[in-house]
Amino acid sequence: MGLFKRFVNQTRKPEGALGKMMLRSMNTGHSSLANWGMAHLPPMTPEQIVDLGCGGGKNAAELLKAYPAAHVTAIDYSPLSVETATEVNREEVAAGRCTVRQGDVSALALPEEVFDLATAFETVYFWPGLERCFAQVARVLRQGGYFLICNESDGTDAAGKKYEKIIDGMRCYTSDELSEALLAAGFSEVTPDHHGANPWITVLARKGSEEENDEGGL
Repeated sequence: MGLFKRFVNQTRKPEGALGKMMLRSMNTGHSSLANWGMAHLPPMTPEQIVDLGCGGGKNAAELLKAYPAAHVTAIDYSPLSVETATEVNREEVAAGRCTVRQGDVSALALPEEVFDLATAFETVYFWPGLERCFAQVARVLRQGGYFLICNESDGTDAAGKKYEKIIDGMRCYTSDELSEALLAAGFSEVTPDHHGANPWITVLARKGSEEENDEGGL
């Protein structure tokens, strides 16, 4: 495997020297995308936020800044990501405002109906079964809570298709595919959006009451 392929494969589970390089790249290179994605969140004052697939921890830091009254739980499958995200947010971790832990989104070791907001920036490409993972997110969200997905690829762009071929286990989804999986997982409101100049997409989903979830809708 060539160096470039080995490097880009670090996006799935960063480890070692190349993984450290990838995490630094993520923290600096995805800011514009993350800011655009977060602009889709409605006015809210969440108390508990979970950032899934937190990578190098930059987005968790931005969430802590945007919601100064909130506690952020940052979760990643990679031990190196957990280590890096903890260091990036060391002051907030020490202050008790941030917790960083290793975890698997397909089996979240989190209590039910605790979080007001869940986020997933540039990570669902690697989730093992969207509907199963989205159902886990719905389980830990309170009624009325939101789940924001933000991807650099819209599932049809040339760059996304290129990386699908060289990164093991990667799948770029369209906003329709994400929306369908969210509704099937129990979310009652799903709102997709596409960037005007880039192949970026967001999908904002809301967990409603049981009656709303039974009805569903886009």
